[in-house]
Amino acid sequence: MRRALMLLLLCLPLFGLADEPEVKVRTRLLPSDSVMVGGTLHLQVDLLVDTWFSQPPQLPPLKLSGAVVSEPASEATHLTEKVDGKTFFGLRFYYQITPQSARGFDIPPLDIRVLPGQGSGPVQVHSQPLHFTASQPAGVAADAAQRLVASRVNVSQKLTASHDPLRVGDSVTRTVHIRAEDAQAMLIPAPVFADVEGLRRYVQSPTVQPLSDGRGGVLGGERMDAVTYVISRPGDFQLPAIEVHWWAADSGTQQTVSIPSLTLSATQAAVYDAPFSISDDLRELGRKAQVRIASHWLALAAALVLLAALAYAVRAWGGAVRAVIVSAARRRRQAWRASPAYAWRQVRGQLKDDSPQLGALYIWLRRTTGCREMSTAIFERSVKSGKPLLAFLRARYERSAGQPVGGVKPVIRALPHLRREMDQSKPASVPAHALKPLNP
Repeated sequence: MRRALMLLLLCLPLFGLADEPEVKVRTRLLPSDSVMVGGTLHLQVDLLVDTWFSQPPQLPPLKLSGAVVSEPASEATHLTEKVDGKTFFGLRFYYQITPQSARGFDIPPLDIRVLPGQGSGPVQVHSQPLHFTASQPAGVAADAAQRLVASRVNVSQKLTASHDPLRVGDSVTRTVHIRAEDAQAMLIPAPVFADVEGLRRYVQSPTVQPLSDGRGGVLGGERMDAVTYVISRPGDFQLPAIEVHWWAADSGTQQTVSIPSLTLSATQAAVYDAPFSISDDLRELGRKAQVRIASHWLALAAALVLLAALAYAVRAWGGAVRAVIVSAARRRRQAWRASPAYAWRQVRGQLKDDSPQLGALYIWLRRTTGCREMSTAIFERSVKSGKPLLAFLRARYERSAGQPVGGVKPVIRALPHLRREMDQSKPASVPAHALKPLNP
């Protein structure tokens, strides 16, 4: 047992020096290193390891000036190969490259990050640089518009009518479906929907998407366009044929695929025919014709009815309502005249009269404080307002026959102080159940 343990300890350095997982990268261009302008070239990238992939490889984006490049799909093709007697497991990815100008293109090395199993960390591998040449299709000018280069193109159509048979006001929808193998979907040209006399044309937004092989790969592209025609007059109409021009990727020859024209007919819009005669039924009920009343006459009649109802209500209940209103106004007026504020308004006028009086001031004091004597309400509380009043009273009631009457201006100036002091020293409200004073 001791010998086995010592042997294991001696082998530990050998385990630490074990080789890292081997990673290989291969790239090539398909179908070749030459392509026509508008055609699609595939950059195939194979990543191989002798263990497994702990994480999906991270491929960098590829950008080429003058070309449209599509990144690899999320799903890759699985590989199992033997290289020099050693088994490797790998993943295959494809970049789609579509050149837009006739010249040579250089593909730089790709820096790919791989995380193999049983490795000490991520491994950075570099692909080999590649070169390809794009040439102009035969018979096409260098400044020509968008062209479609593919290995195969199929075009189909479908016509959908809103009603059968067609009538004026109905619509038909023509749908054109273009499938192009080994081509970019965005490079498929839009079909031309011509105007037709007697039909109003409404072109719908197209649908452009890659053509999938069902296993995560891309075979090409497809485009679906639709147009709706609305019939504006009766007659026969013909939707013209549609042609799609494209170039074969292998031979470079120009090809044409077309869909035939469509013919349709429309009649006048049908007039609704009632299953029975309304006039005959009204005549049998004793009515010679239908009665139709204009809307403004109905509004006038409604206004007259409303006015009549209002007049009746005034006549029936106007006296009682008026009596209630008058009684409420009288009670409000009486309450105002019995209030301290009304008495206060009379004070200044009585003092400015030719024969000054203090009747309104007495009434205000009684309504404000409940006191009937001015000496009880004022003189014991305020010296500032009480002195002018005391001087006035003495001059008014205690003078001799030849003595002049005291002036009222000091009294008028003391009125604001008097009212302020009365407001600040109002007695607290007596509870309703309290006894009344014995000697008020």
